[in-house]
Amino acid sequence: MPSTDGASSFVPDTTSLAALARAACDCKGCPLWVDATQTVFGEGPRTAALMLVGEQPGDQEDRKGAPFVGPAGRVLWQCLAEAGIDRDGVYVTNAVKHFKHTDRGKRRLHKKPNTAEIEACHPWIEAELRCVRARAVVALGATAARSLTGSTVPIASNRGVQFEVSDVPLWITYHPSAVLRADDRATEIRAAIVDDLRAVAAWLQP
Repeated sequence: MPSTDGASSFVPDTTSLAALARAACDCKGCPLWVDATQTVFGEGPRTAALMLVGEQPGDQEDRKGAPFVGPAGRVLWQCLAEAGIDRDGVYVTNAVKHFKHTDRGKRRLHKKPNTAEIEACHPWIEAELRCVRARAVVALGATAARSLTGSTVPIASNRGVQFEVSDVPLWITYHPSAVLRADDRATEIRAAIVDDLRAVAAWLQP
């Protein structure tokens, strides 16, 4: 049976993102590591003014070991460009660092992380916040919002509301994967993400 010890026991007290990423490779704070290919840690400059937090790695992220390299990532990078945000100046990560999925034939289908898994991974997010010290954080989707605020936060009714995490302003918007699942609302949700990112970019302007 896999270890379910708290993830906090694996998180080093360091200001080095590289050290955190190495330590996260050995994390067994919840059972998700058993079926995942690897830990997918955050990426981006330590000096980033903006941190984006998603839900968890997807199938392609799990295989490649990098966040937002699959279809949802392509939507995110397009939305950032439309909002006038340079992706090279953004730190991107996920609330949960391992891919939770169910096998269906040769396909691995995404499963939403539960509260225990989100909480087990939260110390890694806290450590990233300490290291990066971004001026603004954006939660992409309900799982990220739950991780960062500690409670359930409806996305639609809280867009544009300024929260706070670790003394840093926090905003909430849809996860880019919602665009891929939305069918008739895809254009509307994509526009909402761009509008929300554009508002944060304006707030970041000196």
